[in-house]
Amino acid sequence: MAENIQDSKARSPWTPLKNVSKVIVSPNKNLIEGSITVPGSKSLTNRALILAALANGKSEISGILKSDDSYWCIDALRKLGVAIEVEEDRVLVNGKGGSWDSAKLYIGAAGTVARFLPGALAVSGKGVWEVEASHSMSKRPIAPLMDALKELGADVQYASNEGHYPLVIQGKELVGGEVSMSGNTSSQFISGLLMAGPSFKAPLTVTIEDHIVQHAYVFLTLELMEKFGANTHYDSSLSKIVIEPGQYTPQNIDLEADASTACYFLALAAVTNGKIRIDNLTSDTRQPDIKMLEVFERMGCRVIRGDSFIELAGTEQLRGGFELSMREMSDQTLTLASIAAFADGPITIREVKHIRHHESDRISAICQSLSKLGIKVEEFEDGLTVYPSTPVPATLDTYDDHRVAMSLALIGSRVAGIELNDPGCVSKTCPQYFEMLESLNLNIQRS
Repeated sequence: MAENIQDSKARSPWTPLKNVSKVIVSPNKNLIEGSITVPGSKSLTNRALILAALANGKSEISGILKSDDSYWCIDALRKLGVAIEVEEDRVLVNGKGGSWDSAKLYIGAAGTVARFLPGALAVSGKGVWEVEASHSMSKRPIAPLMDALKELGADVQYASNEGHYPLVIQGKELVGGEVSMSGNTSSQFISGLLMAGPSFKAPLTVTIEDHIVQHAYVFLTLELMEKFGANTHYDSSLSKIVIEPGQYTPQNIDLEADASTACYFLALAAVTNGKIRIDNLTSDTRQPDIKMLEVFERMGCRVIRGDSFIELAGTEQLRGGFELSMREMSDQTLTLASIAAFADGPITIREVKHIRHHESDRISAICQSLSKLGIKVEEFEDGLTVYPSTPVPATLDTYDDHRVAMSLALIGSRVAGIELNDPGCVSKTCPQYFEMLESLNLNIQRS
């Protein structure tokens, strides 16, 4: 019962599904076709909010994603004393230069906040913070970041379970220096330390001791830091990153659409032989999930990469019979797995072991879900194989994981009666997800 209470608490006022316990997704006789505008990037929204709060002065951020994650980020920053005004998808942030008020903070299930905020608090010259997360977030590891901060002299402690939230953080002036980190679990640990880098009194040097599971997200962090005035040094391998001491400067930033969210709608067109145009995203984005366009083409879809849009037209029969690494675009593992059963050959996904430590054990969750639908699936430690199958209706858990819910809903475009428990978890990424599916001619029943 406690788990349900805590995870319910993580639903913010920005979700339209707070009192909806189940949705049923079914096909519609009408063709899936249309143009849509995708919400702003989840990855960029909380990075920009925290960097703006670390700057000294007023920043304007346009195109934010209004989701649970960004709500809890804004809520935490306000409790830290940062004045923030929200007007539709535009936010005005009056940054305090990294000088925070002491407070008790709740960050919900926001993984980006969980990894980006501790460093920013730890390098503050003074203050103490108790930081609590949702039940699901408290099961996810935080030790790689905490270990690095401690090695650099930070006063960060676990309030309950070793290696997990909740945390107690005491602000200190930190000198800087060299630290080694692993990148094989989450790139967010690295980003979280880098974002705090300018607040150290001397240069911060971060050496990556193995490999980064998603290089692109670290590049996104560094590029956004540079827009806010950070002085950084790194090469294309990201094996060593140096952040010079300094002060972030306020900026006016326009964020692009979320490529990860766009892929669900492109996958919808792919699996229904429909046509979808994303009006506010191009293939030039640095967001790694844009590489899914190549996967859709490999499956027989036609992709148009416009100057201001992306359009995908599906095919009567998706092609399978291949194996690929999804390491750099691992958030799309479940998207591909959910439409793979409709291909003409098996599809094997590899090198995504790290997604076992996300909101859920995503490999296990999708394999169990597909099996309940009568889809033949084989699970590996680092991935899975999905075989051509004829799915049957079933009631499925979403594991308090937005990507599980959004991916499984796609199967409802081909199979009537796909029931999803706790659909509100999609508000972490796209609160209007089911409304948007409805606008594209899927039948959505809520209860």
